[in-house]
Amino acid sequence: MRHPPRSVLAAVAGAAALIGSVTVPVVTASGAAPACSVEYSVTSQWDSGFQGAVRITNNTAAMSGWSLAFDFAGGQKLTQGWNAKWSQSGTTVTAASESYNGSLATGASVSAGFIASWPESNAVPTSFKLNGTSCNTAAEPSPTPEPTDPAEDGPPVLRVSGNKLVDAGGATRRLLGVNRSGGEFMCVQGRGIFDGPVDDASVKAIADWKANTVRIPLNEECWLGLSTIDPAYAGANYINAVKDLVAKVKAHGMTPVVELHWTHGQYTGNSAGCSDVHASCQKPMPDMQYTPSFWASVANTFKNDRTVVFDLFNEPYPDRATSTTTQAWQCWRDGGSCPGIGYEVAGMQDLVDSVRGTGATNLILAGGIAYSNDLSQWLTYKPADPAGNLAAAWHVYNFNTCANESCWDSTLAPVAAQVPLVAGEIGENTCAHGFVDQVMKWFDDRGLSYLGWTWNTWDCSSGPSLISSYDGTPTAFGTGLRDHLRALNG
Repeated sequence: MRHPPRSVLAAVAGAAALIGSVTVPVVTASGAAPACSVEYSVTSQWDSGFQGAVRITNNTAAMSGWSLAFDFAGGQKLTQGWNAKWSQSGTTVTAASESYNGSLATGASVSAGFIASWPESNAVPTSFKLNGTSCNTAAEPSPTPEPTDPAEDGPPVLRVSGNKLVDAGGATRRLLGVNRSGGEFMCVQGRGIFDGPVDDASVKAIADWKANTVRIPLNEECWLGLSTIDPAYAGANYINAVKDLVAKVKAHGMTPVVELHWTHGQYTGNSAGCSDVHASCQKPMPDMQYTPSFWASVANTFKNDRTVVFDLFNEPYPDRATSTTTQAWQCWRDGGSCPGIGYEVAGMQDLVDSVRGTGATNLILAGGIAYSNDLSQWLTYKPADPAGNLAAAWHVYNFNTCANESCWDSTLAPVAAQVPLVAGEIGENTCAHGFVDQVMKWFDDRGLSYLGWTWNTWDCSSGPSLISSYDGTPTAFGTGLRDHLRALNG
């Protein structure tokens, strides 16, 4: 879903504590500032790996290219990285500047990130060199991975069985709930992490509607901690805030769906949401530069907790850029150089591979083209999933093309006959609920899943908003979903 103007969004800041971060600059005998300083942080850690970041500050003359070197001391092995050309020889790791971030003025900083394994320990490197010059030393233990096993009374582990979602006992389950917007835009706008409170009371209010699922939109640049984002709202702070919200959702027995909403990549073609290369609006497709790394990190973070569902990309619209529908679906699945899109695209197959490459077997959702409103060729271009745990996602609003039962019968029903179908966003911009009532009935009749957009206190006519207060007071639009969920699950 596109978002209302900033003027209707409440600015609420939120951040969690930084994990394993330290900067200890070397000071010369004369007291002069060091030539450079490096902040090394472990932003997330799991049973056999971790996500790390370095923030480099140049305190000498401007440079047109840089290369940072440091040594791992616990048997760590680099697997991938971003914002630099990463390599490892023996224990020595090197991060060399890319063409777009090589210029580093005096006093300027640049950030880069990576994912690595840690078979022995995750000791913090003790020395760093920038272009051969020593910068600083660091010595701080990395965090202990948090246990992520689902509680006995928590949400179910979901898997695909034919065209149904089932739990560990084989019982059919439906995802019925809401979206909790904010994590996709607040951080990149420098205004916080979530829009409005995400404390226990506000999450309980969702559960009080008898919702069993909460979809949480995310921003890839904020998760990866890229240098354009305020560090208070990026990297470890952002990841911890997301993990905390996921834990709260689970504590109230609801399934968390983590979803990639805004991504990197400059697109100025048909229906462009913005001209910015950064993740500040919905792009037609995810980018190969960062999105596979994003999903590798997210999957590693949650792979030991299979109650968490992964929604690969919010609303693909390659059909607005390409000249044919076939080209759009090929771009959707295979990525690469897509007609009309100026950056290298990560296709849905790339993202499935990125998730499964971590060993994660969590349920994956993949939305179709036309802002996830077109599933007409989803089965034809369905990505291969070695875990066999892939479902189709679909979005619908009253102003979409496929917004009537005739279209649903012809394009959705064939998909729902073969794989589970989840309407990740349903809504209308009328401040009423006549349209979503029709959607819910069609989905109820077929035992399918749906999530209302959105649990935020916006003007329901400028952006479909379910509530007027985070205590769960519904808008006229939200009343329809609330009453329906309570009737189903009460």
